[in-house]
Amino acid sequence: MTILVFGATGQVARELATYEGVTCVDRARADLSDPGACAAAIRDHAPQAVINAAAYTAVDKAEEEEDLATIINGAAPGAMAAACVQAGIPFVQISTDYVFAGTGEAPWQTGDPVSPPNAYGRSKRAGEEAVIAAGGTYAILRTSWVVSAHGHNFVKTMLRLGAERDRLTIVGDQIGAPTPARDIAAACLKMARQLIADPAKSGVYHIQGAPHVSWAGVAREIFNQAGLACDVTDIPTSEYPTPAVRPLNSRLDCTTLETVFGIPQPDWHSGLRDILKELKE
Repeated sequence: MTILVFGATGQVARELATYEGVTCVDRARADLSDPGACAAAIRDHAPQAVINAAAYTAVDKAEEEEDLATIINGAAPGAMAAACVQAGIPFVQISTDYVFAGTGEAPWQTGDPVSPPNAYGRSKRAGEEAVIAAGGTYAILRTSWVVSAHGHNFVKTMLRLGAERDRLTIVGDQIGAPTPARDIAAACLKMARQLIADPAKSGVYHIQGAPHVSWAGVAREIFNQAGLACDVTDIPTSEYPTPAVRPLNSRLDCTTLETVFGIPQPDWHSGLRDILKELKE
C-alpha cells in the first residue's frame, strides 16, 4: 500500500516517514501556498490514500498573515481532497482544537459548534470546511499540543529552559493535554487504511493525550522525568499576553475515535518518556 504524505520536516510527518509504504512530499515538490501543485502531486504519485501532515503553524504570525495561512491551511487541503475524490481514494486531514472557542470546562465533542478565537483557528476551520465540501472519503483528525523529539515544541523548550534556570513561570489556566506526534501518525495511518475498506467511517474525530493537564503541569512532569531541578510557578494567561488569543479550554472528547477506529487515547506521560529517551539517544 502506498500512502502519500504532505509534509516532511514537521513533527507528525517525521513520524509518518518511518513507516514502510509512506512517501513524503516536501515543500520543494508541492508548496502548500500553491494548491494546484498539491493536487498535481496526488495525480502524479497515484497513491492509495493521502495524509496531509503539513500546515501553517505559526499561530501568532498568522494574525498578520491570515490570507497566506488560509491558503495553506484552507485552500490547499481543499485541493488535495478534491484530487482524492477524482482518484477515488481517502484523504486524512490533521486539524486542531483551535477551531473551538476555547471556553468552558467540558471536553469538546466532535459535533460541537465551532468558533475559532484567532486567525490560525479560522484558517484550519476553512480547511475542514473545504475537505467536507469536496464530498469524498475523508477523516478530519483534530488534535492539540503536539510534542515529539523533532522540531520546535514545548518539551524541547522546557528542557532547554529547565537546564538554564532554577525557576520558571508557566501558564496554569489553559487546560488540555500534550499529544505525542508518534501517536497521531499511527492514528492517521490506521484511519487511512480503514477508510479504504470502509468509506462510511468518514467524518470528524479527535485525538489527544490523557489525562488533561495545564501547561504548568506538563512542565513539572517534564522536569520530573528529566531529573531537572526547576521549580514551576503557575501564572494566568492574562500575565502572558500573545498576539493570538489562546483557548483556556483545549480538552477534546476522543470517544468516537476509539469507537469507530479502535484507537484509544494515548497516555502522554508514557509518550513523554519515549520522547526523552529518543532525545537522549
